[in-house]
Amino acid sequence: MSRGARALFFPALVAALTFAFLIHLGFWQLRRLEEKEALIARVQTRISLPAQELPSKEEWKNLRPADYDYRHVRITGRFRLNSEALIYSQAPEGSGREPGYFVLSPFDLATGGVVLIDRGFVSYMKQTDAAQRSAPSELIEISGYLQAPQRRNMFTPIDDLEKRIWYTRDPDAIAKGLHLEDVAPFILLLDGLPGLSGHRLEPAVIVSRIVNNHLAYAFTWFSLAGALVVIFYLVAREKLRRGYEKAH
Repeated sequence: MSRGARALFFPALVAALTFAFLIHLGFWQLRRLEEKEALIARVQTRISLPAQELPSKEEWKNLRPADYDYRHVRITGRFRLNSEALIYSQAPEGSGREPGYFVLSPFDLATGGVVLIDRGFVSYMKQTDAAQRSAPSELIEISGYLQAPQRRNMFTPIDDLEKRIWYTRDPDAIAKGLHLEDVAPFILLLDGLPGLSGHRLEPAVIVSRIVNNHLAYAFTWFSLAGALVVIFYLVAREKLRRGYEKAH
């Protein structure tokens, strides 16, 4: 083995491992693409269906997120006034630039149990507007889309229980903070309170809009792997050429 070839052994090993890692990331993104496309297809099907009855309280403990996420349902009950959670968030599309909170209100079901209702977004400057955040007190029927809990990660701030501010839509954590019992393991994203002027919050989400950038991410990782091959080839060729010239 020539001196130039020996000098390339360690760089070649590092390049090979890096190349394998980049290719792995690319194929992982392709697998995520398949999963996201399946999710989008499921969501599009569910949100196009008429509102259904909510699963009974007895069924809640056996439900998986895939069983109910984005299912369109209708429920009857009463909002529990003076008990709500604020979920900190950047402003959703169409709500300006000012951050604020999604307002989650407990809803006592006529059939028993409590569902946390995401009633929509209020900006930070308007969060003290009681009229905007007010909810009807009478027995009503509402509809919306079920959503699985959000989980914390290492970057999630600590919740401020004194101010009733949370940083994830986590029904279990919110239920403990608000001292609620028999709370459903999901959130309901309200799709409006027709005819009730008290509901003046920005809609919680556009449920059909799910970001799917996995194909672009896969292309990026594969492109980086290809660029690595080209760069290593050029560097190796130059080193071998210089080694050959010194030997001769």
